[in-house]
Amino acid sequence: MPDNARAFTDYASDDDDIAAPEQPRADTAQVSRSSKSSRYSRFKRDFERSIAKFDIAPDLGRDIGSGRWFRGLGTMIGLGALALAFWPDFAPLEARTSMPDSAEIRDEFRSQMIMPLALGADSGRRMGPTEQVIPLAAAPERPQIELLATLAPGDSFATMLRRAGLSAGDIGQVGALIGQAMPLEEIEPGTQIDITLGRRASPNAPRPLDALKFRARFDLELEVGRQSQGGMLSLSRNVIQVDDTPLRVRGQVGSSLYRSMRAAGVPASAVQDYLKTLNQQIDMDRQLGSSDEFDIVIAYRRAATGERQAGQLLYAGIKRDGKPKAQLMRWGSEGRFYEASGVGEQRNGLVAPVPGSISSNFGMRRHPILGYRRMHSGMDFRARSGTPIVAVSDATVSGAGRMGGCGIAVRLNHGSGLSTRYCHMSRMAVSSGQKVRRGQVIGYVGSTGLSTGPHLHYEMYRGGRAINPASVKFVTRAQLSGSELAEFKRQLARLKGIAPGAALEDLTPDRERVEEPVREIDKIDIARRKQTIDAGP
Repeated sequence: MPDNARAFTDYASDDDDIAAPEQPRADTAQVSRSSKSSRYSRFKRDFERSIAKFDIAPDLGRDIGSGRWFRGLGTMIGLGALALAFWPDFAPLEARTSMPDSAEIRDEFRSQMIMPLALGADSGRRMGPTEQVIPLAAAPERPQIELLATLAPGDSFATMLRRAGLSAGDIGQVGALIGQAMPLEEIEPGTQIDITLGRRASPNAPRPLDALKFRARFDLELEVGRQSQGGMLSLSRNVIQVDDTPLRVRGQVGSSLYRSMRAAGVPASAVQDYLKTLNQQIDMDRQLGSSDEFDIVIAYRRAATGERQAGQLLYAGIKRDGKPKAQLMRWGSEGRFYEASGVGEQRNGLVAPVPGSISSNFGMRRHPILGYRRMHSGMDFRARSGTPIVAVSDATVSGAGRMGGCGIAVRLNHGSGLSTRYCHMSRMAVSSGQKVRRGQVIGYVGSTGLSTGPHLHYEMYRGGRAINPASVKFVTRAQLSGSELAEFKRQLARLKGIAPGAALEDLTPDRERVEEPVREIDKIDIARRKQTIDAGP
């Protein structure tokens, strides 16, 4: 049967050789095409027969493991390697730009650009000069230049003027004139100075100063000007009328004291100071109700020119049912708050030096480094390196530096024979002899000295002997008396007598108001001028 099938296939493939019935040929070209087609068919048939003998691509699903199968596997691997050899490269193709790139073409495109003249544009076409063009001997310059200079932090007033383009002579005159009104060092960084420069005397000479004006203080404006071309500079003091009436704001506590105060117009910094101060007197979470009334007075200044300036907190109060529940007023050079009775702010015991928990208490223990039992004369607090360490109460720094196994340490003297020491710091924030307040940062947690890791070793001494820090809790209170107490109560009555929101009204300038000079030499000059006017001609 296979032989018969193969014979039938050969017979069927030779159908092109069987002559068809002769038909009349249209022309010679058709006969030529027919002969070429038959020759191609015979070539294709012979090639297929020769290729079929080699069995190049057998079926790999049959006769697995035979020699024929391995020959097919080799054929597949070879064809795959050939395909990988011709794998395309995905690197970007380099091609020539569609537009020729040359200096002439770039200049042509630049000439057709539209660029802002304010940024120094040099685009646009230019006409070539002809014989009718007369060159200028010198270009005219602006008669005046107005500048706005700013005194940068760490910069001097003279350096700022030199950077603005003033000559050395003008800088010296301006410095001497302003120095008569106020020290140059007192001009705050960030002050803006309006400067007007005049026409040059010669092309290479610096421009002379025509006018200089700035706000020296909240209540004083200084102006330096030149009376005539080439004349001397003179100083003018423009005293600005300022009202120092404190700002008082009252309102209901509501659901959030902070939001209620901010909604009433109290500055955010004043709200923070109010909450911090009042929290030392009462428990804000438990003793404050939504129906209570807050009362705050802050230092406030308003100028006739419209500027306003808020200062520090002066008074913090809480009312309940129309009666004062808390009244605290700032008093003294230290800025301490006192109750209405003249008693200083309540200090409920010592504050924790760091917010961490206690890892080792006072008493005998096995030293983690030395390896034997000895007295642990303090308390260890868990804290990360760099955590701020605060003073537990008001004190004077009696020692600051390296202290043996304690590493970098600070020792505080709290008075009455009580002192504390803070060990293993990474760095200190105070120096010996300095006075510190309760809660003030004195250093930062570290691991210096005999330490196995970052923590705070806190010690307390009474009369020079170490005591358990957990056994000591004391309260510090200051008490005013005598004339100081009377003056304190007068000042408190004055603050409570201020009408709420009175300082927010616009200040009407008083044209007849005369500013009393501060310096004694100015008073002498004014007295002499008055005597000259009274004497007459």
